[in-house]
Amino acid sequence: MNILIIEDDARIADFLGRGLRAEGHRVELVFTGPDGLTVARQRARDAAADGQATVLILDLMLPGMGGLEICQTLRAEGVGLPILMLSALGAVEDRVAGLRLGADDYLAKPFDFEELLARLGSLARRGRELARGTPNRLQVGDLVFDRERMQASRGGQPLTLTAKELALLELMMSTPGRLFSRERILANVWGASEDPLTNVVDVYIGRLRAKIDEGNEAPLIHTVRGLGYRLEEVRG
Repeated sequence: MNILIIEDDARIADFLGRGLRAEGHRVELVFTGPDGLTVARQRARDAAADGQATVLILDLMLPGMGGLEICQTLRAEGVGLPILMLSALGAVEDRVAGLRLGADDYLAKPFDFEELLARLGSLARRGRELARGTPNRLQVGDLVFDRERMQASRGGQPLTLTAKELALLELMMSTPGRLFSRERILANVWGASEDPLTNVVDVYIGRLRAKIDEGNEAPLIHTVRGLGYRLEEVRG
């Protein structure tokens, strides 16, 4: 995996660089906001050209240009590099701000290195999809998901979905008919730090069903008892 780290704290950057290289990853360090934005743009072009997954670790507080501004600028330019935002600011409003501006994940300092590796692994899978040219439009039956606009509709009618509901729907629509265990859904949508005993997956599946399947003759979300869920069009 290629990892670009934009972090102005030399001690943390060195720790991340040494640790990630020891895990076999290719690491590039940048220490200022403007330089980081320039390099991120280039690495996105490189990833599109050679198909290699690249993940960006982005500090929030940077000289010259903050991490939120970098994230917002990249997303406005259509740069889809997976972004893990790293910051000492761990309040809910800080995490929400980063995620709303396009970050894929947020990890507060101090952090556990094993958790960082798990989150990077999840983001790398998304990076590989982007590098291969993942389609912007997913469709299963009359259910359509526009990845560029992050909007979904069924039968031409727009669906009002929360960010987590959209992430769950995108995951299941990316491989129609695939059986997703609760554990896999939890890791991909909520991250490795979520309590594995939580019932949040079942709750959100129920919410999606209410918004997608209720009132439609052909349900798309199916439960495989004891194993998980799949999304597919079942023709009679």
